[in-house]
Amino acid sequence: MIYMYIKEVAMIAIRMPAEVEARLDRLSKRTGRTKTYYIREAVLEHLSDLEDLYLAEEELRAIRAGAKTYSLEEMKVELGLEN
Repeated sequence: MIYMYIKEVAMIAIRMPAEVEARLDRLSKRTGRTKTYYIREAVLEHLSDLEDLYLAEEELRAIRAGAKTYSLEEMKVELGLEN
């Protein structure tokens, strides 16, 4: 188990496959950085992508369930952007 501190306020415990932890351990030893540093970097790098993915999936479910959609042309008219 790896414990990760975020901004020295919150701690998150995560379970990693042994091979992933071993890779993190080798990387941290070679670079002099902590495993926590690399885990934090990975989370920060990919969190926005994950949020975007889940939001898009949620919107797709809503559309498939019948949510109203608008074309670009309809939005231009609605917003008064048509010349």
